[in-house]
Amino acid sequence: MMKSVVEYKDYRQYIQDYYTERKRCSAFTWREFAKLAGFASGSYLKLVCDGKTRLLEDGAKKTALAMGLLGFEYDYFILMVRYENAKTDVQKKKCFEEMQALSAAHHVKILGSDLYTFYETWKHSVVRELAIAMPGAKPNEIAKACKFPISAADVSASLSFLLKSGLLTRDIKGNYRQTHRSLSTGRLNVVVVAVHSLLRQMGEFALEALDKLPISERHFSGITMGVTQETYQKVVDEIAEFRKHIISMVADEQRPDKVCRLNFQFFPLTENLNRGKSTSGKGA
Repeated sequence: MMKSVVEYKDYRQYIQDYYTERKRCSAFTWREFAKLAGFASGSYLKLVCDGKTRLLEDGAKKTALAMGLLGFEYDYFILMVRYENAKTDVQKKKCFEEMQALSAAHHVKILGSDLYTFYETWKHSVVRELAIAMPGAKPNEIAKACKFPISAADVSASLSFLLKSGLLTRDIKGNYRQTHRSLSTGRLNVVVVAVHSLLRQMGEFALEALDKLPISERHFSGITMGVTQETYQKVVDEIAEFRKHIISMVADEQRPDKVCRLNFQFFPLTENLNRGKSTSGKGA
């Protein structure tokens, strides 16, 4: 028996699972499916599931009805399509929050929703680190340790969330432990929007640090360079490897004495010049 639609976050996966279930019980075909939904092309929904095309609003409504979705399930399916088609993070965030509200109202948790909440604000990641770096500390003490504004109430709320979501545990002495030393968004597309929000916040903090912190407490550097697409990918791969190396360096820290942030930023400053030659890097 299929899961409820509100347990999904990818509308293509739901369509595929619906088709597979119908096919298991009958001689159901993609052509018949497309006809039920009112599409002229018999292979259209197969192409959608293969990621070769996408549903638009009208197509989403017809497909939802063809699958027998009504009420909140119909609304949820439409929201999944809107989320996928949204052009901006603001639009995606609105759709995902509506999906969360619908799933919560029907007692179903969306996979990845805890990580979405975690990455939506800088506070959770910093409190998660300070909780183990400051054993026995009260929320107001943790708040005072932060260089950027956070209240004791915010710290308490964050600790409660981190415990509830399993991102922290607490032993019989009241000390916090991290269930996983490092976290990754993996392939959870719904988390990407929240990560964008976190990156913006951390970018703003970096600008403040540039002005407010002495050189001995921060390190900023950069390179402006000309690259080909091939070299661009090599740099991206090198950054990924460096990031893994840094994670392995700090993974076994038991009693850190500060919480730091390392940002990785690599982006184009010009349009694609369509030239095959790359130029040497020049210091910024």
